[in-house]
Amino acid sequence: MKKLLALATLTAGLMGSAAYADVYQATNWMAPVHILNEETYQKFSKDVAAATDSAITFEVYSSGALVPAKSTMQAIRDGVAQLGIVYPGYTPSELPLNNVLNDLVFVSDDDIASAFAYTEMGMTNERIVGEWKKNGGIFAGGYSTPVYNFVCVKPIRAAADANGLKIRTAGGAQTSWVESLGGVPVSVPIGDVYSGLSRGSIDCTMSDPTNLDKGNKFWEVAKSVTTLPMGVVLGANYVINPGFWQGLAPEQRRVLLDNMAIGNARAQVAYHVGVAAAMEGSKERGLEIIEPSEDLSAKLKEFQADFVAGLPKKSMDDRKVEDPTDLIEEFQALQTKWKGLLEGVDRTDADALAKILQENLYSKIDENSFGMN
Repeated sequence: MKKLLALATLTAGLMGSAAYADVYQATNWMAPVHILNEETYQKFSKDVAAATDSAITFEVYSSGALVPAKSTMQAIRDGVAQLGIVYPGYTPSELPLNNVLNDLVFVSDDDIASAFAYTEMGMTNERIVGEWKKNGGIFAGGYSTPVYNFVCVKPIRAAADANGLKIRTAGGAQTSWVESLGGVPVSVPIGDVYSGLSRGSIDCTMSDPTNLDKGNKFWEVAKSVTTLPMGVVLGANYVINPGFWQGLAPEQRRVLLDNMAIGNARAQVAYHVGVAAAMEGSKERGLEIIEPSEDLSAKLKEFQADFVAGLPKKSMDDRKVEDPTDLIEEFQALQTKWKGLLEGVDRTDADALAKILQENLYSKIDENSFGMN
């Protein structure tokens, strides 16, 4: 990392050729203290400014202050922001292939491997790169939430316990899964889940455990967490405006890429550490931490197998895309690859993860050609 920053400092004198002003706009719809803001934007912007002697400075707009979440892709395309975080689920018709991958990760059980596999596909797969380009953006890094669990007022221990329960889902595979258990899927914004659990309008939510203590504070109203691994959710940490990117010198683009590798690693480590803290804190507050019964685990595995087998046809029918079988197979292979690369690595060490990501992906991205056409 020090070598990368030293290189950036040495080349800072060359950094006066950007097509825009010295201060650029970065839009993030998360709160300032959210992991995907603090780790991937606040720290990133400070590091880039330091590495370039302020030749590249990002003004970070948090909590949707510049544009709301659903308008971020358009804002990047139109140059309102030069950099932003994009969740493909908010623009399903514009990013259908990315949403196929988000459907697929309902079967994922390793959030860091999923994040790095998604990052690699977004930067190297022609179909995925082309989809971002069509929408006016350059994808340069992805994130994955931690693995989802059931967070409930009415505990779910076995498959039969979910029957008739009102369970908040984020749509897609989650909805189909809850229906298969006899539950009632409920679609409400994440910000309304706390009050829903408190009032009884919902009995459970599917959520990554960091929502127990970070921001949403579900542990104040929930009574149990069932540690059934129900996949992850993917998004783009860094989507870049092409005009901005192409107006930079190659040395500038290199600095951004290297610091994006660090930002991606920091976010995943913060999530990983956050899960452990949230689960321990929940125990201390009296929430029941439930190991799923064998029948519930078996039912999930059966559902996941059927889901993956039917995903290509379902995607073609529902998302109107060409056969995505190649994308599904590539993503699964990349997840396996990154699981292997991460084996034995300290997942609480952001520098260690960034080194793996840098050596196996970002260092191989050519700053002279990436995103230049």
